[in-house]
Amino acid sequence: MIALDPNLLVYVHRRAVPEHAAARRAIEGGSRDSGGWGIPVPCVRGFWSVVTHPAAAGRPSTPSEAASFLRSLVEAGGSLIWAPGPGFGLRLADLARRLEVRGVRVFDLPIALVAADAGASELWSHDRRFVSLPGLPVIDPLG
Repeated sequence: MIALDPNLLVYVHRRAVPEHAAARRAIEGGSRDSGGWGIPVPCVRGFWSVVTHPAAAGRPSTPSEAASFLRSLVEAGGSLIWAPGPGFGLRLADLARRLEVRGVRVFDLPIALVAADAGASELWSHDRRFVSLPGLPVIDPLG
């Protein structure tokens, strides 16, 4: 099962970015994966904060446009949106401690932890420094 990082969602949503075509091809291919694919809830937050930000490159997306895009991934694309499981906060804190994650890199861990809890076998991201869990490989489908 494939989990997606917010940067891929942003690239597909933003047609003017150079990564758009490659990200779209990757997500379309991933949507046909026999194991399925999903979007951890923290990715919804990350995607939303980028595309609706008033200083977004070009024109920021409206909340309706952002919601419609996510809805299309679920309804037409077959994606699931995964929520955190029981004890998530304490497990996240313990994981960050064990991996010695510092500063803003901690924002990657909720994505990886929700993905792992949902049964993801790999996480797709274009972030070369993505902090993941042991046993959950990060794949750059654009690289």
